[in-house]
Amino acid sequence: MTAYVFPGQGSQFTGMGKDLYDADNNARIWFEHANDILGFNLTDVMFHGSEEDLKQTKVTQPAIFLHSVVKAKVLGDAFRPSMVAGHSLGEFSALVAAGAMEFSDGLKLVAARANAMQKACELQPSTMAAILGLEDAKVEEVCKTIEGVVVPANYNCPGQLVISGSVESVNAACEALKAAGAKRALVLQVGGAFHSPLMEPARAELATAIAYTPIVDPRCPVYQNVDARPHTDPARIKANLIAQLTAPVRWTQTMQHMLADGATRVVEVGPGNVLQGLFKKVSKEVETMAG
Repeated sequence: MTAYVFPGQGSQFTGMGKDLYDADNNARIWFEHANDILGFNLTDVMFHGSEEDLKQTKVTQPAIFLHSVVKAKVLGDAFRPSMVAGHSLGEFSALVAAGAMEFSDGLKLVAARANAMQKACELQPSTMAAILGLEDAKVEEVCKTIEGVVVPANYNCPGQLVISGSVESVNAACEALKAAGAKRALVLQVGGAFHSPLMEPARAELATAIAYTPIVDPRCPVYQNVDARPHTDPARIKANLIAQLTAPVRWTQTMQHMLADGATRVVEVGPGNVLQGLFKKVSKEVETMAG
């Protein structure tokens, strides 16, 4: 069984998608359609922008979504997923690729999500940190002892968990986690505390947009971030998508469930190869490749 997975924020790179745009007329049409929907030339930033330009949340999220979805569309009949999943932002790419959501609706939601998250980031200084070499349960336990807001945000793979919260609380948690045996605790260069309670204003803003977006039965199960379980019911997919912004990304559990449910091959569709590497940390036997 083949699982198709879609990356999240952080996988962007200068020039992303230009090879697709230049080589495939169908891809070019989708890229230009995205520019029209957004009202600005996202492709100019993707193809020619600096790393700093691409790091802006309002650019990064639509850019990764666009690159991922166009890659899936260019695969045509070769895109035959038994199951799909996406890491954070990548969940929107997965839903569009699996036919649960129209391209234009997905792109509009991603743009709205990026803007809502940017606004939430500006309300309070907040950040994230990668904790390496400590069991998930220990990270959870230590976070509960820290004053203020700091929570597990991304369960990326065994031994790699990202925490999220206010700057003071994340810094305090990093010190406590190093004292508890973490090999490293690295504060990340991100705009704010994604997948934490500090994203509540963004969740509330996006909830209305998601509620009014048509979602239909996908062509295969979509493993969603909030519970790492496969879903095909549009109402449940919507509810999980709304909850996603303030809930942790359970990617470790998603990978474990996909493998347990029969995935023997994982195809990463979009920029980078981060997710392939994470799968290899969970299973040496699984075959991984770029889409």
